[in-house]
Amino acid sequence: MAACFTLAGCVTQPPAPGARHPTLERKIVVGYQGWYRAPGDGAEMGWWHYRAPRTNTFAPGNVGVDYWPDVSELTPAERFATPLRHADGSTAYVFSSHNAATVDRHFQWMRAHGIDAAFLQRFSSPMVPDTERARLHRRAADNVLRYALAAAEHHGRGLVVMYDLSGLPAGAMDAVERDWRHLVDELNVRRSPAYQFHGGKPLVVVWGVGFNDRRAYTLEECASLIRFLKDDPRYGGNTVMLGIPSWWREQKNDASRDPRLHEILRLADILSPWTPGRYRTLAAIRQHAEKLWLPDRAWCTERGIGYMPVVFPGFSWQNLKGVSNQIDRLDGRFLWEQYRLLANHGFTTIYQAMFDEMDEGTQIFKVTSDPPVGTHLLSYAPLPSDYYLRLVGRAAGYFHAGRTLPERIPDFPGAPEINAYLRSKDDEIYRNGESEPVLGAAAEVR
Repeated sequence: MAACFTLAGCVTQPPAPGARHPTLERKIVVGYQGWYRAPGDGAEMGWWHYRAPRTNTFAPGNVGVDYWPDVSELTPAERFATPLRHADGSTAYVFSSHNAATVDRHFQWMRAHGIDAAFLQRFSSPMVPDTERARLHRRAADNVLRYALAAAEHHGRGLVVMYDLSGLPAGAMDAVERDWRHLVDELNVRRSPAYQFHGGKPLVVVWGVGFNDRRAYTLEECASLIRFLKDDPRYGGNTVMLGIPSWWREQKNDASRDPRLHEILRLADILSPWTPGRYRTLAAIRQHAEKLWLPDRAWCTERGIGYMPVVFPGFSWQNLKGVSNQIDRLDGRFLWEQYRLLANHGFTTIYQAMFDEMDEGTQIFKVTSDPPVGTHLLSYAPLPSDYYLRLVGRAAGYFHAGRTLPERIPDFPGAPEINAYLRSKDDEIYRNGESEPVLGAAAEVR
């Protein structure tokens, strides 16, 4: 078979008639959590994802995020006062994802920086119990989906529903199917002009298939969900992408050893291995590309399956988990090296983890250089709050045009201070980043 580097695994399909977002080819997409809540935002979930999960108190020392959002552009109605204070004594504010104006603003940032689509995370575990708490979660998730669809339509971005199966109990996959029926019938997601298609069909993502972290649901239950999304007479007809472990092909480290894994993965249209925590240095990224990305893609191409690699800017969950395992962002060089290798090896779509994930320190959106005091919080300083949006936009410019990315981050037009800072650190960081890593088990599987 001749070499083929397209996402579709050499099998081409016509675009859906009238679809505004007919393909993932030459697209950079982001994961969008949309899970931050605040008292007074209408969700009735308190400081959800801002406070540490081990406590109900939101205060210095009891924070669940490792970065603090930059709310300087937000209107007063979008800002929520917290019990934390900045060094000058002023109140520290946050945003809520349960706010249509804020979600619209996030999609405006995506448009401004060349991000083509967002994969909105929809968590499966709250769909199961018939409790008031679960109903609050479901109502808020529906509202955020409505806001995201409207924002994507407004700003010409694609939107995809991405089911995260983490925490789903055994025997509960029917709850996910029931939820998809709800989204199709009541929220009309597939009728939105913003909904992302691929291979002539609407795209649905199922994240969390084949991990070895003792998930309660089985591979057979995952297969049943895939068949439903693909084959059901009314609710099927979708292109199905699976979020899977990095070592799925060799079935080691973060992947299930179950011999049925490959059989079930072959039911999918696109495979997307999860990488946050799987490498920590520039040399490790290159090793990962050689040992996993390239042979993974070859495996998929031989079977007519698409392949979407995942990149991430760094990692930190000091506040969320109380552990010090930070992966240094290297002022953007860590992320740039991933884009460079993927683009220059002919990969045609990339999943950026994540747009707004401050809990695990993988966010690329705007965070403040002046976080509140009294707790461990990181920032991009001395780089500006929008630096990672600029960086992704810079990579997107090369990627969309099919151009080769240079080894080092090129100068940003009209940003002499950023450029001078990057150039002053380049030689040292690239020299230190050459130490050879040891491939091992994942640091994080979400």
